[in-house]
Amino acid sequence: MTLPAFIFDLDGVIVSTDEFHYLGWKQMADEEGIYFDRAINERLRGVSRMESLSIILEKASRSYSKQEMEQMAARKNMYYRQLLERPTPANILPGVSDFLAALKAAGIKMAIGSSSKNTPMILAKIGLADFFDAVADGNQIKNSKPDPEVFLLAATLLGIDPVSCVVVEDAEAGVDAARAAGMKVIGVGSAASSPNADFRAADLSCIQAEAIVEQLT
Repeated sequence: MTLPAFIFDLDGVIVSTDEFHYLGWKQMADEEGIYFDRAINERLRGVSRMESLSIILEKASRSYSKQEMEQMAARKNMYYRQLLERPTPANILPGVSDFLAALKAAGIKMAIGSSSKNTPMILAKIGLADFFDAVADGNQIKNSKPDPEVFLLAATLLGIDPVSCVVVEDAEAGVDAARAAGMKVIGVGSAASSPNADFRAADLSCIQAEAIVEQLT
């Protein structure tokens, strides 16, 4: 019997820092005189920082050089990291701690697969870093979701065949990335309605880790 490995997205699955991302982008956009609202922010879910900036600049009244764009992205990340000083274990999403503890007790390998370059800092802030055997994040990849690169890297770091991995995702781009990697998917949050997810739930408090593992082994 081969035990599956679990790969978790970070934002919207383990912890919610979406509001911090929104506020960081909003401050940068306001400074540049670029219209930005929550509807546009929804389009940024699961994509890289530079791709997010490209989406925001669709509303810009002028074009920006590559250097200017890099400076704008760095400024947004500075605002975001300042806001990230706030997360504590209280910011962990419902059911996460129990779900991770159950998998750990069952000897299941776990990894993070996130496009966020701030993943290690966030995990340390919320006190969950020790649960994960590997972290694949935006510092190590060239292509963001729906490209499967981050999940394939996570599987490689775990030493597990991708077909034996289960991804937990809250964004459609992440669901598509997991499917492209040949992995099964648990859709939570916004992805709970995804027709491409193998399992669906509002959040991890609605799922028993043991039941999922039993179905997959």
